[in-house]
This record gives sequence, structure tokens and C-alpha cells, in this order.
Amino acid sequence: MNRLAGKVAIITGAASGLGRADAQALVEQGARVLLSDLNESAGRQVAAELNERAAGAAHFMTHDVRDEARWGEVVAAAQERFGGLHILVNNAGVVVVATPETTTLEQFRFANSVMSEGVFLGCKAAIPVMRASGGGSIINMSSVASHLGYPVFFAYSAAKGAVRAMTKSIAVHCQMNKYHIRCNSIHAGAIDTPMIAQANAALGLKNADYEAAPWGLGTPRDVANLVVYLASDESAFVNGTEILIDNALTIQ
Repeated sequence: MNRLAGKVAIITGAASGLGRADAQALVEQGARVLLSDLNESAGRQVAAELNERAAGAAHFMTHDVRDEARWGEVVAAAQERFGGLHILVNNAGVVVVATPETTTLEQFRFANSVMSEGVFLGCKAAIPVMRASGGGSIINMSSVASHLGYPVFFAYSAAKGAVRAMTKSIAVHCQMNKYHIRCNSIHAGAIDTPMIAQANAALGLKNADYEAAPWGLGTPRDVANLVVYLASDESAFVNGTEILIDNALTIQ
């Protein structure tokens, strides 16, 4: 407990799935968390649940990660409400089920605007405030889709590949400038979330299909435990790396 005492976090896409699990885990470890999402009702519900566990630990803001001005407002709110910023979890994402031949330009731009541009804008907005707060940890949600060939998730894979590459550049930039800000990416495999349910519906799959595979189906908490580690001082020398959490999926 209290591995994150005194730390302030922003988590995007925090109303459900991985973001919700991340928020729960960070609050359990003593962090105060600003939750952001486009789903206002669900986001406010998550914040209310967290505040029942630890009064004043969570605050929700509606947030389109494609909006640069809103990013400034979200970061400023974390600083004003909680006194700084030490952790950024760029988690917001969307899934587009289409191959390289069937993906439309509009779909490709949409996926990349959320998951590539959104991560860029988040890091750009957060770095100066993190630096002023004494440093911190940026955790970018990439995916095994940036390692493997998934034709049916073409736009998603492209966006997650950009996240993988940006993470390394951000890590080196902050290291060279002695900002004391680390940046790492998480690459999850099949995790039981609303996003995978959406993909399943489009592809005619069920969770049982994943569970029957050798690597199985992970839980949001599996990923949240890794987020806590990367957010904490326990990972002080972990920087610029990509961490797979896929039960050996990518090496089979």
C-alpha cells in the first residue's frame, strides 16, 4: 500500500476497461487521479466510486484527447486541484475493424488522431508540468498489434506503432534534458475489456475463443498492476522500454 503516496496522475479513457482498472489501482496505492473520458456519465460514476474509497482522491473531466486546448485545461486542473503532476497514463483508444484494403482514409485518420495524435498532445502538455513537479512517469498504452501482423486491425496497428516509436523519443528527450521524466509503453495482448468485446462483435468471435488459445485472456487488473509499477519509484531505472503483457503471445 501507499506505493504512490503523494503522486498525482492523469488517466485518459478512464471511464471503462483498462483506464478504469488503472484508476482503481493507482488510488489504492495512494495516488490522486484526474480521470478523463468522453463518456461523462460513466466517468463521473468511476470518480464517485473512487472518492468513496478515498475522499478527494479522484476528479473527472470530459476530454477529447484530440483537442489540444482541452489537454491544457486537463493538465492545469490536475495541477490546481492536486498540486502537481507526476504520472500520465495515455490510455484512450478506439478500435477500427478493417483491412489495409477496406480501411477508409476517414477511419485511418480517426484511429490515428485518437491514439497517435492524442498521445503526442498528452505528452507535450504534461512534460512541462511534470518537470515543474520534480519529474514523473509517462505510461503510453501501445499494443501487441505494434509487434504482430493484424490485417483486420490495420489502422489500430498503425496508431499503436506510432505510440511505440514516440515513447522512445520522449524517453530520450527527457533523459538528455535531465527532466527526470521516464516514458515507457505497455503492449497488452488479449484483455477482457469493452474494446475487445466490440472487436469480437465485428469479427464474430467470443471471449471463449481467446480463452481456448494457449495465451488465454487477461484481465484489466493484470495491466493495472504493471501500470502501478511503472508509475512508482520502484521502476526508477526503467525508461524508454516496451513491456509486453501477453502471456507469451508474441513469441509463439
